[in-house]
Amino acid sequence: MYKYSDFDESFVRARVAQFTGQVERRISGGLTEDEFRPLRLMNGLYLQLHAYMLRVAVPYGTLSPRQMRQLAYIADTWDKGYGHFTTRQNIQYNWPKLPDVPAILGALADVEMHANQTSGNCIRNVTSDHFAGAAADEIEDPRPVAELIRQWSTDHPEFQFLGRKFKIAITGAPNDRAVTKAHDIGLRMVRNEQGAPGFEVIVGGGLGRTPMIGVTMKPFLPKADLLPYLEAVLSVYNTLGRRDNKYKARIKITVHETGAEEFARLVEERFAVIRPLFSGIDQDLLADIEKAFAPPAYRNAPVDGFDAFYAADPVFRAWADTNLTEHKNAQYAIVTISLKAPGQTPGDATSDQMRVMADLAERYSHGELRVSHEQNIILPHVHKSDLPTVHAALTQAGLGTANVGLISDIIACPGMDYCALATARSIPVAQGIALRFNELKLEHDIGPLKIKISGCINACGHHHVGHIGILGLDRAGVENYQITLGGDGTETAVVGERAGPGFAYDEIIPAIERLITAYLEVRLSPDETFLETYRRLGLGPFKAALYPEDAARNAA
Repeated sequence: MYKYSDFDESFVRARVAQFTGQVERRISGGLTEDEFRPLRLMNGLYLQLHAYMLRVAVPYGTLSPRQMRQLAYIADTWDKGYGHFTTRQNIQYNWPKLPDVPAILGALADVEMHANQTSGNCIRNVTSDHFAGAAADEIEDPRPVAELIRQWSTDHPEFQFLGRKFKIAITGAPNDRAVTKAHDIGLRMVRNEQGAPGFEVIVGGGLGRTPMIGVTMKPFLPKADLLPYLEAVLSVYNTLGRRDNKYKARIKITVHETGAEEFARLVEERFAVIRPLFSGIDQDLLADIEKAFAPPAYRNAPVDGFDAFYAADPVFRAWADTNLTEHKNAQYAIVTISLKAPGQTPGDATSDQMRVMADLAERYSHGELRVSHEQNIILPHVHKSDLPTVHAALTQAGLGTANVGLISDIIACPGMDYCALATARSIPVAQGIALRFNELKLEHDIGPLKIKISGCINACGHHHVGHIGILGLDRAGVENYQITLGGDGTETAVVGERAGPGFAYDEIIPAIERLITAYLEVRLSPDETFLETYRRLGLGPFKAALYPEDAARNAA
């Protein structure tokens, strides 16, 4: 893992001291809320429905056990004993008191963490494949490049006040687990004809009120050219991007209105000017960063115990089938810890659960944890012989749910329970769906299925790229839930298709049940997933299931 340099340490401490003074001025009345707002946003502090919310950066989703324990300590000391892991691989505290925020930031700095650029119109926390450095299908670990981008983008003088927030995602594998095509810039590692690694650069993706899949600006960009090319993209966007209308200020709109070819031409012009200015300095820095991401010293030991336990224990077997992923070392597995026990808030973890995960990472995962954009936690390097012990400890802590990738593994934003922007509840809908299908005992029969729920048009729950997407809206003071179908956030990314009119709060769970029942009736075999069935048949049979009255009327 990357360790702070002297510069990192002094920079973060200076920001804490600066914000401490700003908080004191706000409390004393020296700053109005309007004056304080841009200052707190620069430090990840939001004012939500009921309290302040602090969003803490977890760059490219990587945590150490020491950092996870500190997050638990913060939850106990200054919040309500839990934290919420987000789709940006961050953690949010929903109940901090303003006078305590400087102390929280100081506690974060003690473990090389911060809340800088987790809000505001700047380059936000860089996200990555949550299996980075461990996945069997990976070309290269993308985290050194993600760290390089973090350092380049932090307090970048040209890009601190963009027209709108700016999000970058990176993956080092051909199978996209970072939703790169729905980001302002997405980077997918690929190889050229000579076998050298580089990046496909995707620009102009994004969700929200105008969902768009990004455009490939460069099918192959050499790694050495990445930083100057990113700077060129940002520079062109910063020049052309609209500031008269915040809803049209994202780069996706700029690319759309300018035209992808013209935008790419302008980027190439700017890149030609910028590239010589780097003179290889970034590559020297990258070489130093890469040393911090060397693979762990894997243990060489028999794995026979895993096979015997898998055969003998059906509970462990169900968990292994859903929550384990192939590791690049055949003796190891990647463990996904589900934060989606039926009835629980997706993405929430108590302080005690955080400490359990930290202890397991320290003892069994070479001191590493990851936060996934799907609001789960990853132990990236677990020897197969240790998996029964890990599973038992997780189960005791309420973290042993065997549902990763299944219908109850739902992404959901905080919605109207917390967020000042939300127009409908998300959390109770997610809880209701998970509980209903747990009652029906159909989850494993249904198979892989991604439901994503957003409580407003800003789409923090990524509903546009859910196999089933749910968008909560306000219709004349009443919650109304639209359903989209067929979305996909992988390398074959597509925005889902709206099924039809929305459903009332008490109708949305029965509607999802009818949808799933229809899928089970029309799939070719248990091996055909919901998304495959939808792509084969289209909207027709699913729309008929959602709106049976309309189907009956049309049949008559």
